[in-house]
Amino acid sequence: MFPKILITGGAGFIGSNFVRHYVKQHPESRIFVLDKLTYAGHLPSIQDLIDSNQIHFTHGDISDKDFIFDYFKKHEFDCVINFAAETHVDRSIEDPFPFIETNINGTHNLLAATLATGVKRYHQVSTDEVYGDLGLGSTHLMTETTPLAPNCPYAAAKTSADLLVRSYFETYGMNATISRCSNNYGPYQYPEKLIPLFFTLAENDKPLPIYGDGNYVRDWLYVTDHCEALDIILQKAEPGSIYNIGGNNEKSNLEITNFILAFLEKPKELVTHVEDRKAHDRRYAIDASLIKNDLGWEPKVPFETGIQMTFDWYKNNQEWVKKVM
Repeated sequence: MFPKILITGGAGFIGSNFVRHYVKQHPESRIFVLDKLTYAGHLPSIQDLIDSNQIHFTHGDISDKDFIFDYFKKHEFDCVINFAAETHVDRSIEDPFPFIETNINGTHNLLAATLATGVKRYHQVSTDEVYGDLGLGSTHLMTETTPLAPNCPYAAAKTSADLLVRSYFETYGMNATISRCSNNYGPYQYPEKLIPLFFTLAENDKPLPIYGDGNYVRDWLYVTDHCEALDIILQKAEPGSIYNIGGNNEKSNLEITNFILAFLEKPKELVTHVEDRKAHDRRYAIDASLIKNDLGWEPKVPFETGIQMTFDWYKNNQEWVKKVM
């Protein structure tokens, strides 16, 4: 459908998985990948696709307005999907400035360039963290109409980006959509996030530092399911649509940790409870019924299967881990 698509943040975790998905599903498209290659973006995740000329890679920063406008004018894209973002909550608490620059200003540069150069389709990849905390023990789910109530600088920056996208749809009639996903897991995730970090630590018999009591609940989504949902949204969603993407797998950090220890046959004594972080939301839980009813998508990978595949991938790809670390 899109002769020329730009995937920003395509060397990151979810972005690189989407690049691989799109290469396989749409070989007729010319695929351009733009990435700043910060700590979370790594060429080894897509190097084989670059070497085989299946994608065109550019090292660049979405917060550089002049660069973005020149880049868009040069290539005349048909579609843009934006994964590029600063994403780690702890880092946003320590230093919010890069999150404001990339997640807000960078997103606006993409929207403005999309409008100025006549790009036909824009999609913003967002997060369930924009909805804030449901609270431990709650039974509610986050729907697309749940009020936005971000509680940390990362979530606030992503919320601001979502509102900018909405404004470009409402003001300029841009064919723009938003998706908000739950916690992703799977191959190519930078080893600072919970699953790859604890896997690496446990494999080396190092302590696993769990914030507070560890009873922080998240909905977990296998990354390939997310990629399939995004592809369907690009093809089928109406302009202005917002869709939640969830895995129907609520697990606490402590449960995830125990899965890892059991898989590696490591003792539970490796678990170390540390001081809780600031603005630590207790529970996120996605209601993904709208995308199922509207577009026919639902997750395929059960958590027990996905976590096993994830562990196997990290165990068999230690060279990748060493390169990105």
